[in-house]
Amino acid sequence: MTAALPVTAIVDDAEWLAHRYDPGQDAFHFRRVARTTRAQIPFLTDLHLGEENAPLVLRRTDCREAATGRGAPIHFLFHSAYCASTMLAQALDQPGVSTSLSEPVLLNDMVGWRRRGASARDHAPVMDDALAMLGRGFTEHEAVIVKPSNIFNPLARGALMLRPEARALLLYAPLRAFLLSVARKGMWCRLWCRELLEGYLTDGFVALGFDARDYFRQSDLQVAAVGWLAQQQAFGTLLAWAPDRIASLDSEELTRDPARMVAAAMDHLGLAGDRSAIAGHPALGRNSKSGTPFLAGERQRDLAAAEAAYGEEIEQVVSWAEAVADQAGIPLTLPGSLRQR
Repeated sequence: MTAALPVTAIVDDAEWLAHRYDPGQDAFHFRRVARTTRAQIPFLTDLHLGEENAPLVLRRTDCREAATGRGAPIHFLFHSAYCASTMLAQALDQPGVSTSLSEPVLLNDMVGWRRRGASARDHAPVMDDALAMLGRGFTEHEAVIVKPSNIFNPLARGALMLRPEARALLLYAPLRAFLLSVARKGMWCRLWCRELLEGYLTDGFVALGFDARDYFRQSDLQVAAVGWLAQQQAFGTLLAWAPDRIASLDSEELTRDPARMVAAAMDHLGLAGDRSAIAGHPALGRNSKSGTPFLAGERQRDLAAAEAAYGEEIEQVVSWAEAVADQAGIPLTLPGSLRQR
């Protein structure tokens, strides 16, 4: 679709979500998504937004020129899946304070383009412009919190280098809780873990000493544990690289006392806002995926049910993964906990 408005008018309006990148045309695809719509869905994907048959297509260079000198503070919420990251992102969406972008497809496109062979020299300026397009708040002083999909984790350090003022949270589920989530979600989740590992291997993101053939001999939960270990290893490296900018948080701490941990996250990210109002945020009272009311202790009960069903298998995989972690020097509990700051 051809723009009827000047490019500057589109770039100035945060409702125009930068949704896709087309490397063949070197263009961004935009679609209009109201803030209220964003708050009602878990992810900014076509599955939840609906298909857009006529996106607004703008040349990347035109977008860059229109964005010169503009942009809100941008921060990142990196995660390793099944750790209440969507709830946290939604809770950090507070009009006038910050707006959250949950798993924007534009960053998935950055991953896919890199995997297809884009050089670092070509990729970096496009990533810079992509972050500029995502980093547009609804009000002048509103920060933007970007929660990428965890397929983006291999590019996390590069994004932080492009935005030296940005701060980041690394949210993860403890190993056993992660495996319990994978087990209880069934076959499609186990297949997703294999797909995730396949991508990480392509990215050169896995350095655990395994031969490529070893993964064919591993069970579904072992493969899931390998993906978790690769992310945990990378998160530990990120924390050592920029400890003043990055903090860690585990899902059990977050779900045990969400209002306090959201306030701590706001402190770390330098966000203003009324801390006393956090407990009443809608995100803390509903299932972040389905939108149904969230019952106290629901997550813990789900994990306990998975423990009863899969506990023996998970015990074996946890013991195996802990031995791998020990050999590779991977911390099972990340340093730099938000709780201790």
